[in-house]
Amino acid sequence: MILVIGATGFLGKRVCRKLDDLRKDYVRTSLSLGVDLRDRDQAIRLFQKIKPEFVLNCAAFLGGVQFGYEHAAEMFKNNMEIELSILEACKEAEVKRLVNPIGNCSYPGIAKVYKEKEFWDGPLHESVLAYGFAKKAFCVGAWAYQRQYGTDIINLVFPNMYGPGDHFDPMRSHAVGGLIRKFVDAMDEGERSVVIWGTGRPVREWLYVDDGAEAMVRAMEIPYYPDIINIGMNKGYSILETAKIIQRLTGFNGELILDTSKIDGAPVKIMDVELCEKIFGWLPGMEYEEGLKRSIESYREYKAGMAV
Repeated sequence: MILVIGATGFLGKRVCRKLDDLRKDYVRTSLSLGVDLRDRDQAIRLFQKIKPEFVLNCAAFLGGVQFGYEHAAEMFKNNMEIELSILEACKEAEVKRLVNPIGNCSYPGIAKVYKEKEFWDGPLHESVLAYGFAKKAFCVGAWAYQRQYGTDIINLVFPNMYGPGDHFDPMRSHAVGGLIRKFVDAMDEGERSVVIWGTGRPVREWLYVDDGAEAMVRAMEIPYYPDIINIGMNKGYSILETAKIIQRLTGFNGELILDTSKIDGAPVKIMDVELCEKIFGWLPGMEYEEGLKRSIESYREYKAGMAV
């Protein structure tokens, strides 16, 4: 049996969809479905009731850079509580394998191309410190629980994800979701300009959410690997480049304004994926522009539904 936790979130929904496509038996849960994983007793009771062989962890408390600054303590506390509960529940229920995604913001802030062997080589960027450190702590927990209890945990490092069902709220979204909302709304409301937060110079790699779900499901079958595995395509785009692609795809002809009073975050985030290709025999396949097209369509469908 497979247990998907955080199943009603952005990644969790797509993981469940992938499992449906493969006709896999699974149970889903999340805070909105009545289980608060911050409560260790709730988590342990759930795991012992279901007795899953595999756990796919899609549970997290997260948001964009500005949200992380303004809710740093909540982000740190909630994620640490969730992670400790999951580790204890996996141990108590003798789970065969836990698959756990980690944001690439857990890498050192000075890194440009993220290589697994350099994961511990420096401090995190301040803009993502609370969330990134909590996720990095999960790697320590995975090592500790494997060493003492033999718990099998696969840690996958993901770039920021985008795609259908993304967060589009300006405070909770990452750059792609926020930009899509701004451009589509500007088109619908006849605006003459779109404001882009920051200088537009930071370079980011983006992972289409269905590729993230694919990696999660594939990770149930790979040989045990004790360290992190980067998942990505080894290609990045500046925020301004991404904005211009979205501008073209939405047909917006107005002005782009850079609001340099807003923070940029780390300058470059690109994944080295040699290990991913070696272990999985696979790399994410969604072409960036096609993924953006589908994301824009998703937001337009979301808006139409909201208007009904």
